[in-house]
Amino acid sequence: MFGNWVKTSMLMAGIVALFGAVGAMIGGRDGMLLALVFGGATNLWAYWFSDKMVLRMYRARQVDESSSPYLHNMVRDLARRADLPMPKVYVIDEAQPNAFATGRNPENAAVAATTGIMQMLSERELRGVMAHELAHVKNRDILISTISATVAGAISMLAQFGMFFGGRDDDRPNPVIAIAMMILAPMAAMIIQMAISRTREFGADRGGAEISGDPEALASALAKIEAYARGIPMHAAEAHPETAQMMIMNPLSGGGLRGLFSTHPATAERIARLRAMVR
Repeated sequence: MFGNWVKTSMLMAGIVALFGAVGAMIGGRDGMLLALVFGGATNLWAYWFSDKMVLRMYRARQVDESSSPYLHNMVRDLARRADLPMPKVYVIDEAQPNAFATGRNPENAAVAATTGIMQMLSERELRGVMAHELAHVKNRDILISTISATVAGAISMLAQFGMFFGGRDDDRPNPVIAIAMMILAPMAAMIIQMAISRTREFGADRGGAEISGDPEALASALAKIEAYARGIPMHAAEAHPETAQMMIMNPLSGGGLRGLFSTHPATAERIARLRAMVR
C-alpha cells in the first residue's frame, strides 16, 4: 500500500512538472505558472472524480442483484473471498471482451465488464477475470491507473493549446518546438502509463488466481480474450486511448502510433506464469 502511494505521489509530481514544461514552451514564464496551477487542479479533480469520468466515457451502466444477478453475485462472492468491500458493478455495452476496475480506494471501487466478455467466457473463466480486477482493487492499483488515464487526456489537450496560444513577445515559442511539444507531451503521458501498467498486470494475475483459486481459468480467459479482442474494435477505447492501460487486455487496434504504446505485457508470458502456479 505504501509503495503505491509513493508511486501515485511521484506520478502526480511528474504530471505537474510536465504541465509546467508544456506551459513554458507555449507561453513562457506566465504560461508555465498557469500550467502548474492547472496541473495541480487537475490532480486534485482526478483524485476525487476520475473514476466517474472514465465510467462515463464508456457509457457504463451500474447493475445490481436484480438487473444482473449473474455478474453481481459473482463479484460479491469474489469480494468476500478477497476480504474486500463490495464494489459497484457496471456493464459496458461493447462487443469486445474486456474488463477494468477503477476508484480511489477499496471502499470506493467499481468493476466493469463488457457484454462481450460476459457472452464469450464460461462462468469459470469470467470468475478468473473479475478476480483479476478485484486484485487490482486489493493491490490499490486502481487510483494510480485511473488518475494516469484522466490526466493523460488533459496533457494531450494542454499540448494542443500550442496551436492557438502563445506569447506576443520574445516568450513566444518557436513553432517547430511548439509542434514538437504537442507530439511529445502525449507520448510522455503514455510512457508514464506503460511504466505503471506492465508490472502491475502480473501482480493482478497472481492475485486474481489466488482469489478465485483457479489460475488455469484466468489463463484460459486471457487466451480467449486475446484471440477475439483483436478482431472486434472497442469504440470507446479508440476514442479515449489513454484509458487502454486500465483494461485486462489492450483494447486498441494497434494501428499507427497506438501500436508503439502497448500497455500490457505479452499475453503468452502472462499465461505461462499462471500455468506455472498450477504446476
